[in-house]
Amino acid sequence: MFNALLIEKDESGYRTVCTGIQEDRLPEGDVLIDISHSTLNYKDALAITGKGPVVRTFPMVPGIDLSGVVRESAHADFKRGDAVILNGWGVGETHWGGLSQVARVRADWLIRLPDGLTSEQAMAIGTAGYTAMLCVMALQEHGIAPDGGDILVTGAAGGVGSVAVSLLSSLGYRVVASTGRAEEADYLGSLGAADIIDRNTLSGPGKPLAKERWAGAVDSVGSHTLANVCAGVRYGGVVAACGLAQGMDFPATVAPFILRGVTLAGIDSVYCPRERRQRAWSSIARHLDPAKLAAIGKQTIALRDAIPLASELLAGKVRGRVVVDINR
Repeated sequence: MFNALLIEKDESGYRTVCTGIQEDRLPEGDVLIDISHSTLNYKDALAITGKGPVVRTFPMVPGIDLSGVVRESAHADFKRGDAVILNGWGVGETHWGGLSQVARVRADWLIRLPDGLTSEQAMAIGTAGYTAMLCVMALQEHGIAPDGGDILVTGAAGGVGSVAVSLLSSLGYRVVASTGRAEEADYLGSLGAADIIDRNTLSGPGKPLAKERWAGAVDSVGSHTLANVCAGVRYGGVVAACGLAQGMDFPATVAPFILRGVTLAGIDSVYCPRERRQRAWSSIARHLDPAKLAAIGKQTIALRDAIPLASELLAGKVRGRVVVDINR
């Protein structure tokens, strides 16, 4: 028997409860993991509340992230006692996930916990931070150097944004943070943001081209915000797009791409190949300032507290990262 969040949907409705589950109900997989920490992501909050079509099969244990230790393995790549991380791969959507004391998963979905990171730190980073690192890697691979100009980060007080601001500043980039929460200015400054702008300057309908302001950008918002970001990027700049907090639409024109040579780089963290995700995590371990990480991921909750906090996260009332201490 283990404790987990369980989402059920039947004729009586949609509900999420914290309950005990027998281990023989776990789905198939070749690695059994004792989970120590997970996270509460935007996608998890949609699943828990039922406000988005995240869960594909029922019943479902949510949680797209987990970290823990291998208890049993039928795969040559892992053995009992290995510290591992899992992000994405449909876990928490089509396969039971990380908001649980135990998980059985495929070995191909796992990477090793990098040296220098604890399990708790890994979940303070989570999919949000790992996605932020993939965005930074995209900027680097397209030749955007720290001396090339300002980098805009939208949704800067959220999970992806907070880690992106911290990583970029640690790597020597000058970061401009966009947020709708003016009270978070000091927090974003402590992570390394050089300037703060109001998200309202980007969130409405804009022009096909705007003044050239940024060498690159990390966008987790989408919709009009992403369109305006692209319109304001300098010649040859790069925008890494990884989210849709404002919306899935992209009401833009081709002008930034054919007149300024702007690149729009799509970032997928869910099915990213294992080698690239291991490289991203290793880069995070090297470059993310532990003091800044402590500020980003300082909210730690018990498993049962993820249910009420999910609604607050969707309402934009949660700063940075939330770590779930599974055994608390």
